[in-house]
Amino acid sequence: MKSTLIQVHGSSVRSTRKPEPPLPDRVYEIPGLEPVTYTGKMHFLPGLARRVFPPWDPGWTHPKFLRLPPLHEHPLYKDQACYIFHQRCHRLEGVKQALWLTKTKLIEGLPEKVLSLADDPRNHIENKDERLLNVISHACLWHSNEDIPKRETYCPVIVDGLIQLCKSQILKHPSLASQICAQNNTLSTTWNQESTLIQVHGSSGAQLNAKDPLSPIASREEVEATKNHVLETFYPISPTVGLQECNVYDVNDDTGFREGYPYPYPHTLYLLESANLRPHRFQPDQLRAKMILFAFGNALAQARLLYGVRMWRRPPSCLTLCWFPALHYSKERVHGGIFFFA
Repeated sequence: MKSTLIQVHGSSVRSTRKPEPPLPDRVYEIPGLEPVTYTGKMHFLPGLARRVFPPWDPGWTHPKFLRLPPLHEHPLYKDQACYIFHQRCHRLEGVKQALWLTKTKLIEGLPEKVLSLADDPRNHIENKDERLLNVISHACLWHSNEDIPKRETYCPVIVDGLIQLCKSQILKHPSLASQICAQNNTLSTTWNQESTLIQVHGSSGAQLNAKDPLSPIASREEVEATKNHVLETFYPISPTVGLQECNVYDVNDDTGFREGYPYPYPHTLYLLESANLRPHRFQPDQLRAKMILFAFGNALAQARLLYGVRMWRRPPSCLTLCWFPALHYSKERVHGGIFFFA
């Protein structure tokens, strides 16, 4: 800000009034008259107009000088707004809002089939406490030379170490050899909830894929019993609060993998929180809501890929697991696993 020195009764006072902005360098067009420019002189001359050159087209597009068309001229523009959930969406109502968006009934606890597998001594890992401590020490102490490693550094390492710990049971469970972990694949799927168009788009983090789909863990009767479940509302708060409203979107389903990929079936999603500052991290209820939406989106995209967009007859269940690891001091705590049927 420039200041002006003013004499007031023999003393100088510095004014903080902003100076008037300069006149814009504008070329005025008068209909019927051709302006006289200084283009032929090759230098500026007072009293002559400046020539306006047409936009230069070099024949290729530079990403720094890319000019996007107006939204209403975009080929994917639609009049109906779509509410998009992506990686950094923070929901106000957490799990309650995610259940309404996905038309899902929450059932507390793990299914009996999963509990029976966990209680079977044949599925236990030998010296699991010591080996788990080695995985945590490798991620937080040995992998990085920093005094306090960042979450974006040790979170992927600890997840990879836990996956390798599970794969050590290949001799007991040969199906573990037909799985692979993919990073940063992009998911996109869209569905209607009442009159609202909802879309899950973006990368959920690490994803474990398999050659064969997971077997259902609930009977057909248990799934059909949720048909008459009444979703809880949270009026007067809008159910789409926290989602990105957009008119430029694509409704095609995309699982993130090309056709012919040898591991097409999603097995488990691993959501990694890489924010180092605590205010930027998701709250536990927001993390569970994020798990619900991404797991539901993967199951829905896989079901449409197998059985089509319009499933008049109910196909076999498509199951997706979701897991979020959280490291607290020297203990590994699991926030929870969520199971979905699409």
